[in-house]
Amino acid sequence: MLQFDVVTLFPKMFEAVTNLGITGRARKLGLYQFIAWNPRDFAGNAHRSVDDRPYGGGPGMVMMAEPLSCAVEFATGRQRSNGVQRSKVVYLTPQGRLLDHAKVIELSQLSGLVLLAGRYEGIDERLLQQHEIEELSIGDYVLSGGELAAMVLMDSVIRQLPGALGDHESATQDSFVNGLLDCPHYTRPDKVGDLGVPAVLMSGNHAHIARWRLKQSLGRTLQRRPDLLSKRGMSAEEQLLLAEFQDDTKQV
Repeated sequence: MLQFDVVTLFPKMFEAVTNLGITGRARKLGLYQFIAWNPRDFAGNAHRSVDDRPYGGGPGMVMMAEPLSCAVEFATGRQRSNGVQRSKVVYLTPQGRLLDHAKVIELSQLSGLVLLAGRYEGIDERLLQQHEIEELSIGDYVLSGGELAAMVLMDSVIRQLPGALGDHESATQDSFVNGLLDCPHYTRPDKVGDLGVPAVLMSGNHAHIARWRLKQSLGRTLQRRPDLLSKRGMSAEEQLLLAEFQDDTKQV
């Protein structure tokens, strides 16, 4: 069972991801365990303060190292008591490495994750020096806090756990699994206004359908995320399919 411990000032925010949808069902199935730790519970002052003004001046407040350090130590200690030999601590920050599918797969293989959701202007740098902490980002933008980013990471990891999805093939057909964006999808009815369904999807020929879907994935990736193709490379068959897609597009 994957252990999730999250250090956050707003534990109730995580009720959405732990109680609802695929991630809520996975928790009920016992695929992961979730515990939230509020750093205010580890504050060493009567006011339970966890932030203070930054040295050197400037706007905003900075989260103090000591309450966060205590919370991280309690979280990793709890995980050790549940059989986790080594917990990975992740700080969600715009300064971190961009979270991608390969990283999600790596994290899903672990037995213990401690997620640190920062607030305000960030956290005291000395916390990162005291602990072995990996910094991850979900995009080149700034949120009000790390909670939403932590929930994104949790959702992406949990759906990779065996048994989390109703169809075990769903995760293997997601975007980015093979380095490409997903192909277009259609369902009933056959007609929506004047728009129908591509004939190949109605043919019942699974080989032709698989070829069409790969061609569409290649074409969509070229149009929307050409950087993915340059990183991934293409086989001779894929190059042929992409050329066909471009010819098809010109004819429309």
